[in-house]
Amino acid sequence: MPRIKLLVQQDYAFHHILNVRITDVNQALHVGTIELMGMLHDTRVNLFRQLNMNEIDLGDGRTGMAISDTAVNFINEAFLFDEITVDSAIGEIWEYGFRFFHRVRRGDALIALAEIGAITFDHGKKTKAGVPETLI
Repeated sequence: MPRIKLLVQQDYAFHHILNVRITDVNQALHVGTIELMGMLHDTRVNLFRQLNMNEIDLGDGRTGMAISDTAVNFINEAFLFDEITVDSAIGEIWEYGFRFFHRVRRGDALIALAEIGAITFDHGKKTKAGVPETLI
């Protein structure tokens, strides 16, 4: 199966600094895929906090989001106590969703690129919903 090749985005509007904790490393003693997903979730929560939103309210009082897909390209490793920065952008907004683009780095060293697809969702009705104007 061919490797998915993610691209660095031109602009990342959000930046979140994390320190790699003992719970962020796997048996190989580096940040693995599962651990990175947790770090990206932390980043997403903080990104929404900066926008006065959260995952169940994208600013209109009814529309939230649900993750639909993820892709990660690891370029280098990150280890315990490393300070990493996750640069993030929201893009590819369509009628019922959008994508998060993440660049994970330690200083200038690129650790990983990740993309996370999200669908907009009315959690009360349990149905997809249009992307609210507050996110656009």
